[in-house]
Amino acid sequence: MARIFKELGLKQTNTWLVSGIGCTGRMANYFNCRTAHTTHGRAISVAEGIKLADPQKDVFVVSGDGDLLSIGLNHLIQAARRNAPVKVICFNNFLYAMTGGQTSPTTPQKTLTKTHLGGSPYLPIEPKELFRVFPDAFFGRVKVYQYKALFDLVKRAYQHPGFAFIELISSCRTYGKK
Repeated sequence: MARIFKELGLKQTNTWLVSGIGCTGRMANYFNCRTAHTTHGRAISVAEGIKLADPQKDVFVVSGDGDLLSIGLNHLIQAARRNAPVKVICFNNFLYAMTGGQTSPTTPQKTLTKTHLGGSPYLPIEPKELFRVFPDAFFGRVKVYQYKALFDLVKRAYQHPGFAFIELISSCRTYGKK
């Protein structure tokens, strides 16, 4: 993100990084720009409020699958439906890791977690499928170790005039096997 901010010439005073709760929540604190650490599920709403208050601001959301695709799911759907000019990076590690490895909305069915010792009985939410109904929104998916592809994808999302969502597939070194 720092490299992208620099390459795109984003100014510290004009750029916002909004984070939700979870493993990704503290990320905003590591950048020298405007930041907001929000309550669970509300990162997109806060980001939209910032953008509505000052459309010239560059607004990014960084949060996890548990935050964005659970409590924040309706905010995500409505922002994508309205094609709100906010850029979202969803760190998807397929579980709630910060609280001990519980099943999240994206946990694959039959995966063993702390809350489903026999395997998750639920079909997971698939962000790619969700975004098929929002043709004006930008969607991209990349794995965290695909550094060049990630960099290019974030640049493309930034250049997209409306809502942009990047699913960043990552693993949880503590609880995950992905």
